[in-house]
Amino acid sequence: MFSRESKPNARIDTLIGKAARVQGDVEFEGGLHLDGRVAGSVRAVGGTDTSLSVSEHGSIEGSVEAANVTLNGSVKGDIYATDRVVLGPRARVLGNVHYGIIEMTLGAEIRGKLVPLPSAPPATIKPAVAAGAAKTG
Repeated sequence: MFSRESKPNARIDTLIGKAARVQGDVEFEGGLHLDGRVAGSVRAVGGTDTSLSVSEHGSIEGSVEAANVTLNGSVKGDIYATDRVVLGPRARVLGNVHYGIIEMTLGAEIRGKLVPLPSAPPATIKPAVAAGAAKTG
């Protein structure tokens, strides 16, 4: 009766362990789980079913781009999640969160703006038609 929308399967293709420290940008396909630290941007490439999960020990100093983001650690940078963002109770974001759907647990902290992404592509209105519609005789 009170069921939630089904969440995407948390697929892990790449793991960055708790003791790992990465200097530079990280690009991944599929799913990435981060327990360590990344000093650089983290970006998913090659698909709309990508997912990033960051544990309470994980941190990113840079922007994040993925379809699905589950955050329990910290991000110092903007988050761009075209599908879903899930912020756990220990999540800390110093930056803007751009999202399709957002879920926040009590205790999550965002120091920035929440920016919903448009559900339809903005190119659905042709510029010539829009400009012509604005003119009056």
